Amino acid sequence: MKKHLDIKIYGEVQGVSFRYYSLEKAKELELTGFTRNKPDGKVYIEVEGEEKSLDNFLGWCRRGPSWARVEKIEVKEGRIKNYKNFEVRY
Repeated sequence: MKKHLDIKIYGEVQGVSFRYYSLEKAKELELTGFTRNKPDGKVYIEVEGEEKSLDNFLGWCRRGPSWARVEKIEVKEGRIKNYKNFEVRY
């Protein structure tokens, strides 16, 4: 069953290619949505897909790329928006 998640990632997550690697991971898992940096230093992701792929993606988000230091993540289920692909937004 397809689900939609809103994810906020806290810590040292900007300037470490977090968005680029989240794009690669989402494509690998056939997920759709977007990622962007927030002015307050967080990375924000909206992602949609099958539950197993979303669980795998969340596991990756808890670690991030090797240069990142993820302190915590917040995850909230939302309404399906039927994104066509996954992209980095600025």
